[in-house]
Amino acid sequence: MNSTSDVTDPPGGPASFERVLPKEDTTVAVFESHDKTLLTRLQHFLHGHPTAVPFVVLILGILVFGALALLAQSGVSFVAPSSRNFFLPSNLSVVLQQVTITAIVGMAQTLVILTAGIDLSVGAMLVLSHVVMGRFAVIYGWPIELAFPLGLLLGTVCGLINGSLVTYLKLPPFIVTLGTLSIFGALNIYFSKSETIREVDIQDAAPFLEFMGTAIRFGTARLIYGSILMLAMAVCFWYVLNRTAFGRHIHATGDDPDAARLAGINTDRVLLAVYTIAGFICAVGGWVMIGRIGAVSPTAGGTANLDSITAVVIGGTSLFGGRGSILGTLIGALIVGVFRNGLALAGLSDLWQDFTVGVLIILAVSIDQWIRRVSA
Repeated sequence: MNSTSDVTDPPGGPASFERVLPKEDTTVAVFESHDKTLLTRLQHFLHGHPTAVPFVVLILGILVFGALALLAQSGVSFVAPSSRNFFLPSNLSVVLQQVTITAIVGMAQTLVILTAGIDLSVGAMLVLSHVVMGRFAVIYGWPIELAFPLGLLLGTVCGLINGSLVTYLKLPPFIVTLGTLSIFGALNIYFSKSETIREVDIQDAAPFLEFMGTAIRFGTARLIYGSILMLAMAVCFWYVLNRTAFGRHIHATGDDPDAARLAGINTDRVLLAVYTIAGFICAVGGWVMIGRIGAVSPTAGGTANLDSITAVVIGGTSLFGGRGSILGTLIGALIVGVFRNGLALAGLSDLWQDFTVGVLIILAVSIDQWIRRVSA
């Protein structure tokens, strides 16, 4: 019997059609364009570095309000005298305190939006958790060792409920969290009885709840522990998203869930974990809020939902999922804080502050749409 190597292809066989004709051009067609314009290169750069634009906006904002501060110090008549206070350490520390809650809740929102979802109930979970902590510790007299973990557990369970409805019932995240926003809000009214717990009562019964409002002084500047915790959480979740398999799974689930499933990622488990973690983060934010405002109020954090989405969008995270970062959200929160503070010092009312933030949101979404054309 002849071996395979001894078998020759008969004339007109399959192999004869694979031979290259003499003097035939063997060049392979290439469809990629190598003469990219400067605008195209910028588009690709921003696609790979989503925090670049918000960082530039933050620097420009600081430079603009810093220039107004210098003009105010020079006695220029058309600049409000209060603008000179912009670079004071005490004022900058106030900006950091003001964005602390927004940044913490924004981290929870970032995780959800990275999966191409959205959570409209983050503010309700924030308030409900801090109300439960406060009432069980102060009104019902529970030991802080039980009341505090109960508040954290409640926020985590609320997130788990959101994740379960999105994952197992396959309901749209917008509809699910819009419904739980009302449910958690009603539970907040039920538990709180629309009563505010005063700072003196908290200090007498459970001073630990106000720990995150304790300040470290650096001259005229004050850095509260809540802001330190916010920065520590930002570092932690930056590491999770950029250096762990779970973080890559979050990005993959938001970018293309079908491709992620084909790659062996359990997308349902990822979504369930993300919404649960988001609930826990909101509960931690509720604890920080007690120290920040010095009270337990059922009406606190009323704008947390919109503020968190604003920080995430301005920070460069795509509302379509798969692209964004915790660092961008932190920068986005600082942008809002810097612009509001600078405009207030310049003598502009809340109306124009809201107007400016609205313009920033529209610009951020427009830039995101432009950048997404790279992958289209």
